Amino acid sequence: MAKFITKRLLYSIMILFFVMLLIYALMYNMPMSFVETKARELASRPGATKSYAEWLADLNAQYGMDKGVIRGFFVWLKNAVKGNWGDSWAWTIPVTQKFHDTIWYSFMLGLVSFIFEIIIAIPLGITAARKQYSFTDYFTTVVAMVSISMPTFFLATLLKYIFAVKLGWFDLTGMQGRDYQFLSEWGKFLDMAKHFVLPAITITVVSIGGLMRYTRTNMLEVLNSDYIRTARAKGVPEKKVIGKHAFRNTLIPLVTMLGGSLPGLFSGALITETLFGIRGIGYASYNSMTQADIPFIMFYLALMSVLTLLGNLISDLLYAAVDPRVRLN
Repeated sequence: MAKFITKRLLYSIMILFFVMLLIYALMYNMPMSFVETKARELASRPGATKSYAEWLADLNAQYGMDKGVIRGFFVWLKNAVKGNWGDSWAWTIPVTQKFHDTIWYSFMLGLVSFIFEIIIAIPLGITAARKQYSFTDYFTTVVAMVSISMPTFFLATLLKYIFAVKLGWFDLTGMQGRDYQFLSEWGKFLDMAKHFVLPAITITVVSIGGLMRYTRTNMLEVLNSDYIRTARAKGVPEKKVIGKHAFRNTLIPLVTMLGGSLPGLFSGALITETLFGIRGIGYASYNSMTQADIPFIMFYLALMSVLTLLGNLISDLLYAAVDPRVRLN
């Protein structure tokens, strides 16, 4: 196991190196230089002490833009390894500080949505497989297809129109109510939790469809296996057939899918957070991209790359954990 993990980590580091090199090269070869835009903005501010040319030279030197793609990338990589990601141009604070200020909002939103996704999608998928071609199966299939086809922005707008505009149960956007500062600590928690209800519902609804269909497909495959027919022929109770024999084997592909989803808890929901004004990492990354915030964009893309590679590693380990037949070597 240790040898496998070490090998996979080395592969992941190599992949991450080339991914970030590609991202840096794309930034370097953009038709309109973000660095020039930022230098022009800094030079035009009231009380600016440097000219446009001086700011341009400083920024190019800071991010290695004056040394070519390869040498410039290694300048950026050296600073990144040291933890020096620079200051965010859009938020005017260190990139790591902005990350720390926003990540936990995204994590809590993603965690709640992830839990509800599992609670809703997996039981419905199993029920649909057990009652194939019944009303329950057709209903579950329709719900799954609607969920898969529903655009996030459309569902978010619909929920805001019904529950915020028409019913007035929630605020349209934001994370805090008008009286937030005058509430107790428990009241502040409940007020913020209330503002997370609609975003959590949005993420859950658009996510359950894929997992529901995936669970149903795998459960049907297991239920049609020979050993399941044998267990039923021996008179094993149906609950035991489903719970002990079928569901355990259905878990094998499911944990692979769910394991890859876990790192996504830290990557944020860009569209949902932006539409509902949740100041998480997704909201911060969207605003940074629209304002050509190179330091934060590079940090966010590096984070996404690390999380993706980590998700693949977690999936492999979970697959081996639930299936003793798998030999990692």
